[in-house]
Amino acid sequence: MVVSYRSAATIEDCLERLRACDGVGAIRVVDNQSDDGTLDIVQRQASLDPRLRFIANPDNPGFSVGCNQGAADLEPAADGDDWLAFVNPDCMVETDTLRRLRALGEGLGDCLLSADLVNEQGERDAAVRRRDPDFAAMLAGIARPWAAPKMAVAPDDALALQQVQATSGALMLMPRSLFARIGGFDEGYRLHAEDLDLCRRVREAGGVVAVANGVRVVHVRGVSSRSRPFFVEWNKHRGLWRYFRKFEAPRRGALVRAGVFAAIWLRFPIAALRAALR
Repeated sequence: MVVSYRSAATIEDCLERLRACDGVGAIRVVDNQSDDGTLDIVQRQASLDPRLRFIANPDNPGFSVGCNQGAADLEPAADGDDWLAFVNPDCMVETDTLRRLRALGEGLGDCLLSADLVNEQGERDAAVRRRDPDFAAMLAGIARPWAAPKMAVAPDDALALQQVQATSGALMLMPRSLFARIGGFDEGYRLHAEDLDLCRRVREAGGVVAVANGVRVVHVRGVSSRSRPFFVEWNKHRGLWRYFRKFEAPRRGALVRAGVFAAIWLRFPIAALRAALR
């Protein structure tokens, strides 16, 4: 499953790698109104491989909607034992990536797995191993809105599978039955924080969230985000507020809810400016 938006720089390589990947029965690309030639590349790739089909959305309904559209378009396996892989168009899987992840996951039952994502220089992506958002720390730092709360967890390479509270939506593999049982992605998120939400609901359903430390995948981060930093930061902060309202607000008092709202939105203009300068 690939959701694309202005991904022309990477999607051809991404799709060629997915087509060559062991055990891939079908590929779905959902394009959210790209205007940079992405869809032409996807169409060309689809003409070369009958497993690849695409959905061209007339607008951009967001990442969560696209993932759910792609999952709904896939025919279920006859034996019901199929797995869904959500792969960003800037993730470069190897031939054995998904096969190795599935082999690790089959012994876990209900699970959501990711790989050890690295950039082109081999530096590990801190978003792969995360804790749930720490809203207490966010409140404590309300006087320093430029300092984002730390969510990253250090890699533990002694573990083939490192259990974490949350991982990155850039690459996720999970049983289709689990995805259906928890209702897929929450479409109230446009982009960002939907992965935190999905991971939390997997854990609440009794599943395991883990990272395969020995399965490395190059992730060329932020290809489509660089052209719209304000939009991305707005939705990142909006997603964090939705996550708080959904999971934390019901058990918090009015003062705490107001404080978290202030902490999130005081940081937004600083984060947006930093993103624009980058």
